[in-house]
Amino acid sequence: MTLHAFVDESRRNDQYLIAAAVIDPRNLRPLRKLLTGMLMPGQRELHFKKETPTRRKAIISQLAGAEAAVFVYISSCKRGEERARRQSLAQLVDNLVDLQVSRLVLDSREVRDADDKLVIRRVLGERSADTALVYEHLDSTQDALMWIADAAAWCYGAGGDWQRRIGPLLTKVVDLRDVH
Repeated sequence: MTLHAFVDESRRNDQYLIAAAVIDPRNLRPLRKLLTGMLMPGQRELHFKKETPTRRKAIISQLAGAEAAVFVYISSCKRGEERARRQSLAQLVDNLVDLQVSRLVLDSREVRDADDKLVIRRVLGERSADTALVYEHLDSTQDALMWIADAAAWCYGAGGDWQRRIGPLLTKVVDLRDVH
C-alpha cells in the first residue's frame, strides 16, 4: 500500500513540533474536500495560529473522524531551532520509510527547504536502496492536507484541552527532547 504524508511544524517556547498526517490514497480526495469546505469566504488556507478559538474547536471536531494517522515529533530548541527541526525531520523520515510512505509533502520554508532536502537525502542514503519515498515542498495554500498537520502541531503544542481535542487523530508522539 502506498501512503502519503503531509507535514507542518509549530514552535512553542523551547519546543519544536513537527506533525505528519499520513493518509491512504483513497482518502486524499474526500479529506481535501472536507478541508476546503471549512474555508471561510476569501480564506485561502486553514492556519491554526490565525483562527479564533471557536473556529479551532469547530475545525477539530470535523477532523476528529478523519481517516488520517497523525504523528507528532517534539524536539528541544535549546541548541537552536534548525537543529531541532533536523532532529525531528530525520526521525520522521526514518519512520515514514518503515511505514512504506511513498510521498512526503512538506510546508515550504522557502530558502530553508534546501536544509530539509539534505536531511531527507541523508536519512534515505542510510536506508535500503529500494526506498521509494519521493518528497517535495509546497506552499500551504497548494495542498489542503497540510492543514491537518498544522492543526495537530498547534493543538499538541498548546497542551491542555487543545491537546485532548486533537487526541483522536494522534497515532504516535515521539519525544526527542532528551535525545542528543
